[in-house]
Amino acid sequence: MNIGLVAHDSKKKLMQNFCIAYRGILNRNELYATETTGRLVEEVTNLNVHKFISGRLGGGQQLCSMIEMNQIDMIIFLRDPDNCSHEDEREASNMFRVCDMHNIPFATNLATAELMIKALERGDLDWRDIVNPK
Repeated sequence: MNIGLVAHDSKKKLMQNFCIAYRGILNRNELYATETTGRLVEEVTNLNVHKFISGRLGGGQQLCSMIEMNQIDMIIFLRDPDNCSHEDEREASNMFRVCDMHNIPFATNLATAELMIKALERGDLDWRDIVNPK
C-alpha cells in the first residue's frame, strides 16, 4: 500500500512517535510525505520515505495529484486545528475533498491513524489492491 504522511509543525513529533510505534507495519508499505515530515520520520525510524517538496511550497498538492491518479491508498494527516493558517486549512480542505472524491481512507488525528494502521495490519484495506493493482 502507498501511505501518505502529513503533519502540521506542532504534530511532527507525534508523527515521529506514531511511525516509531508502527514501524513494523509501515516498513511493509511505501511511504510518501511532505519534505520535513518525511525527513523527520526517516531520521527516527530508518524507514524509506518518498519526499515531496515542503507542504507550504506545494507538497500537499503533489500528494493530491498522486491521490487523483489513484496512486495513494491512505492518508495520515496529523492536523493542529488550533494553530492552522488559512493556507493550512485550504490545503487540508483540498486533501479532504480529493480523498472523498477517490474513496481514500483519511485520518486526521492519532485515534483515527491508529485505527487505520491496525486495519491495514489486519488486511481490512486489501480492497485497495483491487482498485489500485500493483
